[in-house]
Amino acid sequence: MTFVIVIVGVALQFVLYAEPYRLQWFKLDWFTGTLPWIIALGLVMSFVIGAVTEASRLIGAPMLANIALGTYHRPKREQLIVMFLDLADSTQLAEAMGELKVHDLITRFFFDIEAPINQHGGAVHAYVGDEVIVTWPVDADGARNTRCLECFAAIDRTMAGLAAIYQRAFAVVPQFRAALHCGPVIVSECGSAKRQLAFFGDTMNVTARLCEYCKHASQHLVVSADLLRRLTIPPDLVVGKSEIIALRGRHEPIEVHAIQQTGLRHDAGREAGA
Repeated sequence: MTFVIVIVGVALQFVLYAEPYRLQWFKLDWFTGTLPWIIALGLVMSFVIGAVTEASRLIGAPMLANIALGTYHRPKREQLIVMFLDLADSTQLAEAMGELKVHDLITRFFFDIEAPINQHGGAVHAYVGDEVIVTWPVDADGARNTRCLECFAAIDRTMAGLAAIYQRAFAVVPQFRAALHCGPVIVSECGSAKRQLAFFGDTMNVTARLCEYCKHASQHLVVSADLLRRLTIPPDLVVGKSEIIALRGRHEPIEVHAIQQTGLRHDAGREAGA
């Protein structure tokens, strides 16, 4: 970085202040007095910009702004759509492939699904093991709420397109499942030495339990009826029949629907691995 700043500083000095063929500034005093200040200022600016950029990349620009403004210094109740998405059979994969190889697989999977999430307005709240938690604000417009389903369909298409690459790199195409629900979520800052935004509430617990149900019911995507009533169903998705299920640790049952997509990715993944 210092080398780049020196080259740029000298070049700009030449372009801006050197008279044609008369380098009056080209003196030892400029190199020993002015140039060090240019380097110091450039390094400070690059450090500040780099720190802000890296912080935005790690926790997201909106979250960084909210933390800086103290938005969640006191707990706030927000209406959110929540998606829990996790890899299927990760424990068996770890036993067969080894923990380091599975780590590479999970890291690659999270990297590849980041673009569809961003393109459909989702915000990644956290990566927990082989699971990612994504949120959207609940909107009065049902078409905007549909972004969560469109995001899942886009992840499906993305992984279908990468099936052959995963097969060559890992000898397996990752299968995944997800659950979607909506409702009030308490958002607040937690911790002191290491701060982070934490999401609390029944909505988060229900979505996590629905993801467990998705596993036991061998479904690709399960959506609560509460959320389906708030969005517009895309034409390429088929909503399964209503089911009333009991969730672990919750007294009240919940109505859910399995969602099927035409041309399911996980079928294509099995064919690629065959």
